[in-house]
This record gives sequence, structure tokens and C-alpha cells, in this order.
Amino acid sequence: STLSRIENGTGRPDADNIARLTQWLDMPVDRLMKKQSADVEPVIYYPHEPVTDIVSAHLRADKNLNAETAEALSELFRVAYQQFAKPGAKRK
Repeated sequence: STLSRIENGTGRPDADNIARLTQWLDMPVDRLMKKQSADVEPVIYYPHEPVTDIVSAHLRADKNLNAETAEALSELFRVAYQQFAKPGAKRK
């Protein structure tokens, strides 16, 4: 499966999976793939919480998702975050 390949470091999400993710996020692909300029500082609302925990909490709270789906999406995000986080960045 795609998730297994990402976890093992042997693959990256293909265009279809990126399209599914952007559809779920209701976000255009170009916005998801766009790089920010180096001088733009992101706003971090919960600086003491790992990003993956924040996303997981939002997914669990989403009334449009059942618990199993929220957990699956949370795991997908966690794996993708680990795969794409800057090298040397603290992995959360």
C-alpha cells in the first residue's frame, strides 16, 4: 500500500493520492505544493504541542469523520510529515 511504502521510505505519494488529499482538505493542489518564501514566518498557535498531535486532535474532533477514519488520516499525516519534514528538523 501507499502508506506502507511511505513508512518504509521506499516511496512518496503519487499524483492520485495527492489529489485525494487536496480534495479532502478542500485546497487547490498548487497551494499545497507551493513553497513559501524564506522570509515568511508561519503562525504557530500551539508552540508546545507537536504538529502531528494538533492535526490528530482536529481530525478526532471533526464530526464528519468516524473514529476509524480520523485515526487513519492522522496516521497518514504523521507518516507524510515525517517523510517531508526538513532534514535535521525535530520530528514530532
